[in-house]
Amino acid sequence: MVPIPSERLQNLVELARTVCGQPVTAINIITEDLQYQVATAGIDPHMCAREDSMCAVGFLSGAPTVLEDASLDPRYSGNPYVDGRRGRVRFYASIPLITDDGFVLGTLCAGSRETGRISDEQLRGLEILAAQVVDVLHLEHRARQLAGALAEAERSNGLLAEFAGRISHDLRNPLTTILGYVELAEMDAEAGHDGHSSDYLGIVGNTGRRMLSMVEDVLAFATIGGDLHPALVSLPELVQDVVEDLAAILEESGASIDCGELTFTADPGQTRVLLQNLIHNAVAYRRPRVPPVIHITGHRGEEGAVLRVIDNGKGIGLADRERVLDPLVRLHREGDPPGSGLGLATCARVAAAAGGRLEIGPIPDVGTIVTVHLGPHS
Repeated sequence: MVPIPSERLQNLVELARTVCGQPVTAINIITEDLQYQVATAGIDPHMCAREDSMCAVGFLSGAPTVLEDASLDPRYSGNPYVDGRRGRVRFYASIPLITDDGFVLGTLCAGSRETGRISDEQLRGLEILAAQVVDVLHLEHRARQLAGALAEAERSNGLLAEFAGRISHDLRNPLTTILGYVELAEMDAEAGHDGHSSDYLGIVGNTGRRMLSMVEDVLAFATIGGDLHPALVSLPELVQDVVEDLAAILEESGASIDCGELTFTADPGQTRVLLQNLIHNAVAYRRPRVPPVIHITGHRGEEGAVLRVIDNGKGIGLADRERVLDPLVRLHREGDPPGSGLGLATCARVAAAAGGRLEIGPIPDVGTIVTVHLGPHS
C-alpha cells in the first residue's frame, strides 16, 4: 500500500512539474527490493519492484540523469516502463535524493510519453527542489520519531501512575495494621497492662517483614532488563540451583521437579530469577492436598531458546492470562497465598529484556504451562 503523501511533499512535486514543464513528476523512495512513490503529480502513486524501476538504474551514482528519449538508451530501452509492458516513457529526468551523510534515499523524477528536453536552469531548479524534498523527508521522519516518543512517554507515565497507585494501596493496609497494633500497645502500656505486648509485637514484626519483602520485590522488578551479561547456561544446572534456593517450600509441599537438557546463551542471573519465580508460583498456587508436579523443558525454536514450565496446579483462566503479567496484579482466589503480584511481571520483563516474550496457557486437564521465548541470541 502506497502511503498518502504529506501536503509538503505534494506541494514540492507539483512545483517540480511546473519547473520542468513535464506532465509527470514523482518523489520515489527506493529500498533494497522496492520503489514506492511518496508523492506524484500527473499520475497516481504506485509501487514496483526495484528491478523494474527506471530510477533504480543509476540513482546511486549521485548524479542527475536526463534523457531526451529513454528508448534509445541501452540502460533503459528494455525497461517495462519504456518498452510498452507498463508504459512508454520517452523523456526522462531524475535527481538523486541525497542526505547530508551521503545516503541516497531515492529520486525526484520527471517523465513524459513524448521526447523532450529541459534547460540547465530547469535542471538546476529540480536539483534545488530535490534538496528541499530531502529536508522535508528528514523533518517528517523526526516528527514521527518525536510523536512516537511522546506516545511512549505518555504510556509510561500512565503505567507509572497505575504502578504507584497499586504500590501505595498494597503498602497502606499493612502500615495501617502496624500503626493499629502500636497504638494498642501504647494504650495497654498507659493502662499498666502489658500482657498482650508480645502478641502485638509479633504481629507488627510479621507485617513489617511482609512489607520489606514487597519492597524488595519492587526493587528487584525495577532492576530487571538493565545491563545484560550473556553467558552459556545449562538448564539442568540452573534448575538445580533454584531447587536448592527453594528447598524449604519444595520439601514442605512434597513437590517433584524434572528437567530436560538444554544449553543456551542468556543472562544467568536474570534467567535464574525467572525460573525461581515460575517454580515458586507452581508450588504456591498448587491445588489443595495435591503435591506439585513440575516439568521443565527446553528446546531451540526459530527465534532462539524456548523454555517451558508445566505444573499441575490451579491454572489461570483465559481472561486473566494477559493481565497477570502486569505489575502488582493478583487474582485473589480462595486459598491463594499473599504475594506482591510481581512474580509473573518479573518473568515477562526478563523475557522482554532478552528480546523474547512470555506466554501463559493451560494444559489439557489442570495446571498451567508457561512458555518463555528468550530471543534470537539465546
